[in-house]
Amino acid sequence: MKLTLSLLSFFISLSVFAKELPFGAKPNVILMITDDQGYGPMGKHGNPWIKTPHLDKLHGQSTRFERFLVSPTCSPTRAALMSGRHPMKNGITHTILERERMALSTVTLPQVLAEAGYVSGIFGKWHLGDEEPYQPHKRGFDEAFIHGAGGIGQSFKCSCADVPGNKYFDPTIRHNGSFVRTKGYCTDLFFTAGMAWIKKIKDTGKPFFAYITTNAPHGPFIAPPQNAKRFTDLGFSERDAGFYGMIENIDENMGRLMNKLDQWNLSQDTILIFMSDNGSVGSMVREGSKLGTSEDGKPMEGFNAGMRGSKGSPHEGGVRVPFLVRWPGKFAANQEIERISAHIDLLPTLADIAGIEKLPKGQVEGRSLVPLLKNPKAKWKDRYLFTQVARWKTGSEPTDRMWKGFAVRNERYRLVENSLYDMKNDPDQTEDVSEKNPEMVQAMRAAYEKFWKEARPLMVNEDVPMSPTRPFHLLYAEQLEKGGIPDWKSPKL
Repeated sequence: MKLTLSLLSFFISLSVFAKELPFGAKPNVILMITDDQGYGPMGKHGNPWIKTPHLDKLHGQSTRFERFLVSPTCSPTRAALMSGRHPMKNGITHTILERERMALSTVTLPQVLAEAGYVSGIFGKWHLGDEEPYQPHKRGFDEAFIHGAGGIGQSFKCSCADVPGNKYFDPTIRHNGSFVRTKGYCTDLFFTAGMAWIKKIKDTGKPFFAYITTNAPHGPFIAPPQNAKRFTDLGFSERDAGFYGMIENIDENMGRLMNKLDQWNLSQDTILIFMSDNGSVGSMVREGSKLGTSEDGKPMEGFNAGMRGSKGSPHEGGVRVPFLVRWPGKFAANQEIERISAHIDLLPTLADIAGIEKLPKGQVEGRSLVPLLKNPKAKWKDRYLFTQVARWKTGSEPTDRMWKGFAVRNERYRLVENSLYDMKNDPDQTEDVSEKNPEMVQAMRAAYEKFWKEARPLMVNEDVPMSPTRPFHLLYAEQLEKGGIPDWKSPKL
């Protein structure tokens, strides 16, 4: 694999273990991220219908970052997790149209962790570029078991497209650069592949980073029949039953994973993280959205834990997600941290825990959360976090849209375009207090303008021509012609 000059300079200058490990050990890391689940659909978060016993158990075992903020849509959040900086500074301003591709100059989280001896695997959704140079097996992952595009079976008039005709059951998966045919439900397969890889790596003695990233519960909302049935029996529509059934299936798989970690004596040596990539689907959570009729004939409405906004929104409900972090004996169980934190903080936090002192020069703008993991009341300087929905028309000038669909957040306030909300006293965002706080509005707008001037030159995908081909389609056809698509043998765990 050829490395860019920026990657070479990073690896040359990187100094590993120049400081003590903050928790006295170098853990394995499992990052489990769901697609479009958001904050509300979880038992412990007050959802009145869903049953998530395994996530509820993890909730009680974890330190929970209760104000963890991501981006309003898929690719941007994933780019921030992989880079430690705002997604637009990785060139990402959309989820399709070549604008979902993470800049090749970006040094990724697995590349950083590799310098501390980690091996990395991804299982599920990548969504940061389907063209070969952008694929995860070219970006630092040692094992890659993924679908294409932003969802199984998706296809667009650009490079972003999955294997033609793919379905949630028995999908064709790209495994380390070659396609394989699978048997089973997609979420079950991603967890099984991830756990089998963990089982193999644990015997090598090397620390690992496992990125299990489901396409569920993204639409189309297709759950295993047994998971959907519970909700149709409650009166939910088939569509809505699919959404909630997908989440209960995720919960079952989290139970499988947690049991195996115990069985393999890995729990004490492993950080287990659970999160989602953006707010929940609007039709499922907006107040007044109908989800069917309960047994007593009363209409069931969406639930969003009291937050305003959903997926694709710059409001809190569009970007606040669960962030449960478990490391038994190292992180306090059943502990809440209310300070704002974000997707850009993951890379510096894991690098800090792994003992890596130097990070990619000029790239990482997030903070290590280690001080808060050690002491939730530690001194923590306030900061601004920026949201931009983006998704403007390809070929238009982004700066013409900079004052639309944006938000600025600090510990107390959220500015959404021209409206200011006091998130401490009004977390549901019911009252615009901008006229009472003109200085705060001015300060936030100035900070956002500075951010934009930094980000605009790094939006490297804005003027690129659309790909004339769909790489997954071409590669799949070539493999069919040369030798066919082999069956993936589901491993024993």
